[in-house]
Amino acid sequence: MLQGSRFTQVFEGVWRTAETAETEELRARAALKILPDDAALSHTSGLRWLGLDIGDAEPLHFSTAGRLHVQRKGVVVHRRQEMLRSAFVRGVPLLSSQRTFVDAATQLDDRELLRAGDWLVRHGHVDLLDLKAFVLESHLDGVQRARRVAPLVREHVDSVRESDVRWIIFESGLPDPIPNLPIRDSHGVQIAKGDLAYPLYKVLVEHDGWHHERDAAQRQHDHLRRERLEAEGWLVIVITVADFSHERQIAWRVYNALKLRGYVGPRPRFGV
Repeated sequence: MLQGSRFTQVFEGVWRTAETAETEELRARAALKILPDDAALSHTSGLRWLGLDIGDAEPLHFSTAGRLHVQRKGVVVHRRQEMLRSAFVRGVPLLSSQRTFVDAATQLDDRELLRAGDWLVRHGHVDLLDLKAFVLESHLDGVQRARRVAPLVREHVDSVRESDVRWIIFESGLPDPIPNLPIRDSHGVQIAKGDLAYPLYKVLVEHDGWHHERDAAQRQHDHLRRERLEAEGWLVIVITVADFSHERQIAWRVYNALKLRGYVGPRPRFGV
């Protein structure tokens, strides 16, 4: 029967019906059928399972302390000395988000890892203080990168593009903005939440995604919102997708706005 047209092999020893789509989710569930009982999805595969589009869909990464040796194309098994603690998410065991952050540091660069940290905290998968404490106490592979990046992780970062803008600002040596700061008018009424704010200088850095650029209603809303912000004395810098083709210009625009408002710190630096 398995050699007929009704079934297709997912991994050696695991099959699916031919009409069933072979998705990333199906492959993860299939891999667990041939891995040790304690195996848990880990590294960037764990992040992807939680919903963050980062890293590669293949190979799938699992961690285990079991002795059973399993080799399958499309699956990487990381063997651990200590007992692993995992929790089920949509029926699949995952290592903790703190552990996943450190493990993923072996696969991601610093900027990508900041995206992961901001995203994990924003979506409630890990408490920021718990993440920083785990990184300090950990001696796992990847911990050196994790220790560099964890102090930069912030709460309330709404998108990976905001994380990217924060990284560009950090790398250029400019002051760190506050993510999603509630902004109030002179009467104390909240008029906006600023993506990345410098309240001391009343400079606001906003990221506009593609949906903002396509949606007329959203453009009108943003236009009126910026008018209110400017009326309250805020200088608004808008970053679009196209600006990421010239990332140094993003840093210079932020610097020039800060300087206009009294900032006397150093100019942007690159490649240091």
